[in-house]
Amino acid sequence: MKKQFLFLLGVVVGLSSCATATFSEFPGVGRVKQYDFYSYDVPPAFDGFRIAFASDFHYGSRFKRKELASAVRALRSMHADVLLLGGDYLGRRGESPDTLFSALAGVYTPYGTFAVMGNHDYGACYPEVAEAMRKARVRPMEHTGYKLLKEDQHIILCGVRNPFDLQKNGHSPSQHFAADDFVLLLTHTPDYAEDADVSNANLVLAGHTHGGQVSLFKRYTPVRHSRYGNRFLTGWKENSKGTPVIITNGLGTSRMDVRLFTPSEVVLVVLHRVEKRAE
Repeated sequence: MKKQFLFLLGVVVGLSSCATATFSEFPGVGRVKQYDFYSYDVPPAFDGFRIAFASDFHYGSRFKRKELASAVRALRSMHADVLLLGGDYLGRRGESPDTLFSALAGVYTPYGTFAVMGNHDYGACYPEVAEAMRKARVRPMEHTGYKLLKEDQHIILCGVRNPFDLQKNGHSPSQHFAADDFVLLLTHTPDYAEDADVSNANLVLAGHTHGGQVSLFKRYTPVRHSRYGNRFLTGWKENSKGTPVIITNGLGTSRMDVRLFTPSEVVLVVLHRVEKRAE
């Protein structure tokens, strides 16, 4: 397994992150949450690299045209280098994915937009969503990876195809890359980080849980979207092997159009390189 050690102020730390959240100035988006990810595995050229992440739009639920416009403005405000989308794009039958993806195409990033599908996308709407992605120049990651180049250095983005079908997709795409690559794995559900071997990934991004949508004291949620209960509810978590997983509350709602103590959000992840301490 790839080791993540920081030597900071002379103290050995396995992995470090700092998360900050601010109430959003964008109506319909509850908050903008930033995670600063520190690791000596980040290539020098990618120190300060900015990753925007949005998931679980369920467009047509509580998240409609007005909220979509606000989310686009929020994502633009991040000045990200790349945009990642975590799945579950439609919330109501009859809504067009073209409306969603044409709006998201207005979020310019130098490295473009990459996406995985969610459980709601693998039904009858799959061809429509895939075609809308193509027209908006969103690159789907169905168990594939992309190498992002900068100053002759690179990081790897890879995404999981239907993480609920472990019989077909239980071998993580993150395991196809070299051990010394910096690998970011995008999966719709955080459960995949526990169900599959993702040891070659430096960081996993996921959605699906909605933060529970309704949460009391940040512990009790009447609806659980993870078979691990609240273990992967929201925020910065780790799987049993110590791989960090960032889980977003997402933007839309599922089942019931209500949120309580679980604000909708867009996420910014900033990579920071930490130099190894000389031995």
